Amino acid sequence: MRGRRVQVPSLLDDIPASLGGTAAAPPPVEEGGGRRRFLFAVPPLVGHVNPAVSVASELAARGHRVAWVGHKTMLEPLLKPGSRIFPAGDAEFAKRLTAAREQWRGLRGPAALKFLWEEFIVPLGHAMLPGVQEAIGKFRADVVVGDQQVLAAPVAARLCDVPWATSATTSAEFTRPLAGMPLVEEWVRDQIGDFQLDHGIEDLLDLRFSDHLTLVFTTSALLGDTSFFPDHFAFVGPALSRPPGGDFPWEWLQEGRPAVLVSLGTVEGAAGARFLQAAAEAVADLDVQAVFVAPDRVLRDPPPNVLVRPHVPQLELLAQMSAVVTHGGHNTVCESLAHGLPLVVAPIRADQPIIARQVETAGAGRTVRYGRAGAAELREALVDVLTGTAYREAAGRVRESFAAAGGAAEAASRLEKLA
Repeated sequence: MRGRRVQVPSLLDDIPASLGGTAAAPPPVEEGGGRRRFLFAVPPLVGHVNPAVSVASELAARGHRVAWVGHKTMLEPLLKPGSRIFPAGDAEFAKRLTAAREQWRGLRGPAALKFLWEEFIVPLGHAMLPGVQEAIGKFRADVVVGDQQVLAAPVAARLCDVPWATSATTSAEFTRPLAGMPLVEEWVRDQIGDFQLDHGIEDLLDLRFSDHLTLVFTTSALLGDTSFFPDHFAFVGPALSRPPGGDFPWEWLQEGRPAVLVSLGTVEGAAGARFLQAAAEAVADLDVQAVFVAPDRVLRDPPPNVLVRPHVPQLELLAQMSAVVTHGGHNTVCESLAHGLPLVVAPIRADQPIIARQVETAGAGRTVRYGRAGAAELREALVDVLTGTAYREAAGRVRESFAAAGGAAEAASRLEKLA
């Protein structure tokens, strides 16, 4: 803490009993307010950009103007050609980013959390802040929509006196995962408080949760009871959006035969290859067809009922699947459940164990051990979710909740009211 202690109030302090406090009232809405300008500030992480793309597309379809601020080279492939992108972040930080990611992947528990804040979130905030402030001015933004991991977005918005909304691409923070470790929870808030003080803000807020509007891309059907949250916490369900996944041999899929998608996001070295090999052995003797998302040559001699592709059009493919095996990334879990698909979840790190527990609590899937699960355990879990009607019924209930929440359309409507 560099010699100072700060007290950052959090709207989540009293969950689950109550939240306490009141949210700042958003600015009044003009009747027939016309076009507004929405600036999306995102980190260089694809999974954090995808939901924002869907919301931004909905706003643009309604006639509003949308711009982006972040790492331009990462954003360009994910956005429509001609999208307005303001650069934010220095070259030095960009060079460190790849190495930092690799180092973080080798960590677990408190060490991983400490590294995430000290080596990624806080440095990213400092690196992006000048670009975000410049973008707000040049674009004349009416609202800043900031990802939870972009501390620069709310700080720049407050310095420029512009309303800001949080884009929460994972539901983990809304469960207070560190409540059982109060010293660690306090340390995280110290990082947030120090960041604000470093940039001249003394009226401290928990920058992870906007006091104007916090968009959460899930619902109570997966997260659990949300009745304790103030009205400006909008549980809109997943905002489905994916960049093009390349060509896919659709003729390989046989109609009427159960199909399974196996995806770990980024395959991580020997541990990832081991898990995928075990999964391939698990499905080899089952009457299923399985699509594995993996780099070339990761799987040795895959069985005939396994198709290995480095990239897939995931949203389109999920419509053809019967179940999903995943590491528990929030986007993949919610996209699968939006299609009513039961899951086998093998969490690795970060928010993934929390998401896996949510899936199990909802009754929509099972959890296996990423580092230890063998072919037999994976086969038993997969057969269970494919044949157990309770899993599919639970996944269907989550799907209905997601559909009723409104997704990108509801998120866009809430942002229009904020503007």
